[in-house]
Amino acid sequence: MTSSRKNKTLLIDKEAASALELVKDGLLYPATGLMGEKESQEVLRTGLINGKTFPFPFILAPSGAMNEEVLKSLKKGEEITILCEKIPYASLIVDEVFKINAKDRTKHIYGTHDETHPGVIATTKRIGSYAISGEYTLLNRASNENKKIIDEFKTLINAKHTSSLFMAANPLHRAHERLIRQTLDTTDLLVIFLLKPYNSGNLDYEIRKESLDFFISNFLPKNRVVVVPLINSYVFAGYNEIIIDAIVAKNYGCDRLTIGRNHAGLGMFYDCNSNKSIIDKVVGIEIDIQVASEYVYCNQCTTLVSKNTCPHGQHHQISYHSDSILELLEMGLLPPAVLMRKEISAFLLSKLFPNRFKNLDRLYYDLLPVEGLIETHTEKDFYQELMKLYQTTSLT
Repeated sequence: MTSSRKNKTLLIDKEAASALELVKDGLLYPATGLMGEKESQEVLRTGLINGKTFPFPFILAPSGAMNEEVLKSLKKGEEITILCEKIPYASLIVDEVFKINAKDRTKHIYGTHDETHPGVIATTKRIGSYAISGEYTLLNRASNENKKIIDEFKTLINAKHTSSLFMAANPLHRAHERLIRQTLDTTDLLVIFLLKPYNSGNLDYEIRKESLDFFISNFLPKNRVVVVPLINSYVFAGYNEIIIDAIVAKNYGCDRLTIGRNHAGLGMFYDCNSNKSIIDKVVGIEIDIQVASEYVYCNQCTTLVSKNTCPHGQHHQISYHSDSILELLEMGLLPPAVLMRKEISAFLLSKLFPNRFKNLDRLYYDLLPVEGLIETHTEKDFYQELMKLYQTTSLT
């Protein structure tokens, strides 16, 4: 193999790198590699690869003047080095370089090229005018052990059915908990794919994972739940997200996928005199896709309920909007316990506002009931005890 120092180079970002990893790990099968022009056109025409659904061509078309100059100069059989964050990430033997329309590519992914769509704007900036195909090899990358871990859990509990959920848990709230429990109630093993942003999000991924692990360890049968980190790249965006979720879950060994009724990709369309959803487009991917109820808190039922079974109007229902709950946390406010478990909100606030209180011990002993013993308390302890006071109703 030619030394990478002598090869021409292409620059890609983490998002493109994560997609290349998914294919190499076999997680986007039936896609098995970078597609050439003819195969790309066939996927656009049919939405299939070898009789199995795949929503758009899997191509690599990095943007930038330097990348375009290199791509236009390449010859078939030439070896190049792909850099991610200036570090050698992969080597590729060129098979084909072909011109694409970046705007059309964006529409294939998102179903629109409306520039007011945030995903369209971000992806358009990343897509160049030329795509490259060829066999590539990832460099210096550890193997993905998650599939092995799932198989070990299956063997341990002799699982007959394995279900999957995709979520950001940004943050983890009561509706997430109900969805997890509902799914776990009808399966042997549950795999939660926790979406990890390729760039910084509102809550750090490790914080979100720690809160999910806490919930699983303390409130669920933990030998029946596996959490798998998954880079939330452009391939999971847009109206095809459910299809890609199904493909990834199937390739991880799941036979069921549960999605929420308010999932952004669950749009309806009219075809052949009947209403259909994106789920009806899934062909050849042997996985059962189940649509869960949307959960709300009803102030008449005074509990978390399914919108399908609650007889009261929307004006009695509180929806679980992650962005709004997160906004409360970012302002330093404890979300009501009907929205988020107090242990979770206390943990998140202690992470978002470390060392917030000038004299925590004084606040603790002035405001909260204590046993009379001098003890060391954390900010997390303080938030949890404060929530108990919020829930006290004897004076109202």
